[in-house]
Amino acid sequence: MMRSLYSGVAGLKNHQIRMDVLGNNVANVNTNGFKKGRVTFQDIISQSMEGAAKPTDAKGGVNPKQVGLGMSTASIDTIQRQGSLQTTGRTTDLAIQGDGFFIQKKGEETFYTRNGNFSIDSMKQLVNPANGFKVQGWNAITNIDGSRRIESSGPTEDIIVPIGEKFAAKATNKSDMISNLNSEVPAVADPNNVTDAERKQGSFWSTSQTVYDSQGKEHRMTLEFVKTGIDTWQVKANVASPTVVEGSVRLDVGTPPNLPPNVPQGQTTGVLTFNNQGAITSVSELNAADPTFIPDRQSTGDLKLNVIFNVNNGTVDPATGNPLGYEQAIAIDLGTVGQYNGITQFAQQTTTKLNNQDGYTMGYLNGITVDASGKLTGNYSNGQTREIAQVGLATFINAEGLEKAGDTNFVVSNNSGIAEVGAPGTQNRGSINSGTLEMSNVDLAEEFTDMIVTQRGFQASSRTITTSDELLRELLSLKR
Repeated sequence: MMRSLYSGVAGLKNHQIRMDVLGNNVANVNTNGFKKGRVTFQDIISQSMEGAAKPTDAKGGVNPKQVGLGMSTASIDTIQRQGSLQTTGRTTDLAIQGDGFFIQKKGEETFYTRNGNFSIDSMKQLVNPANGFKVQGWNAITNIDGSRRIESSGPTEDIIVPIGEKFAAKATNKSDMISNLNSEVPAVADPNNVTDAERKQGSFWSTSQTVYDSQGKEHRMTLEFVKTGIDTWQVKANVASPTVVEGSVRLDVGTPPNLPPNVPQGQTTGVLTFNNQGAITSVSELNAADPTFIPDRQSTGDLKLNVIFNVNNGTVDPATGNPLGYEQAIAIDLGTVGQYNGITQFAQQTTTKLNNQDGYTMGYLNGITVDASGKLTGNYSNGQTREIAQVGLATFINAEGLEKAGDTNFVVSNNSGIAEVGAPGTQNRGSINSGTLEMSNVDLAEEFTDMIVTQRGFQASSRTITTSDELLRELLSLKR
């Protein structure tokens, strides 16, 4: 008789535990990165009233007779199911699509979370603003040539976002020419004295581009094209800037020579030739004023025409009083001989223009973006971008074995396995979604249904106790 009482008590106690877990799930329905709990039950060892008997020649086997002693809580599981992603539009809000946990540090303590509500603090660190825990990953390393790389195979570190960082200026070294010269326009009579009529009919054409020196100063580079014969054009260069040494602009074919400052070498005029299919065939130099000059010429491979000029550095030649400067060469890619990947000559309107120059002025970091691999890319005021850092992710053999540590954090337990840290998108790790947060994976419909079932189980267990009590009362009344 007493067994049913204790079975009922066990039912009340363990259904209350299940209700506690359900209540916690419902309370955290709007907690970002929260993972719901689930309670499972098991019966307690049964009391045997009679053992089993095996079959004999005379009769068959007999099953055991056992009375259960109630139930207990088998497990309280953390369900690591993916939650829905909610768009926030905030760059440093990160959500994981797939497996993995963000890594956070508090001193020497390490925590793992699915809540990617991050921000940048006054020390330029990427942190969880709710508790100040520092987000872990890898900061970019600057190579000797100025490029960046990220060593995601190394140990993690605090992520630094250097807001306001300077991006050094870079001199223009190259530019591309994707264009066409009209083959139908007539040649000019004198390339050095083009008339207005010749300009109007298209025999003369110019194109300009902004280029930069090593200090980030802007200069306006202009190329002028003049048709001088069948399939032949001459090109001259000019760099308009108060800091360019006057008379220092010249053209050179092929690899730029190492010219000493303020010593004009090479020629101011280039010559382009085309075949009758409209493809470029050669580029050479021209110096009409020097009959002894032997011009450079290229007629194979990729054709380069270099614009060379001197930039005034504020000094003068003590002997002549002329301004001195440092030399800058800009390689103009004209295309490949016999192909149409650069400048061409077809019977179509002239569309000559310069593209993709590689120089820029100095800039400041004024924003970041985060891609699916967790890489933080800096956006600078000079229009340039470069990698800053990468967020790390940790995975576990048994993620459900992690222990909850509050603040939607987990810590390693004896049954979770060690953290396997790596870059997002590698070795089955999830990808990163910037501007979103992972919502709780609690399903209210499911929780309310479980609450009803739990309530009924609790009520039934209480009825077991009251019914057993009535039976005991009847038993006690036998002595009256």
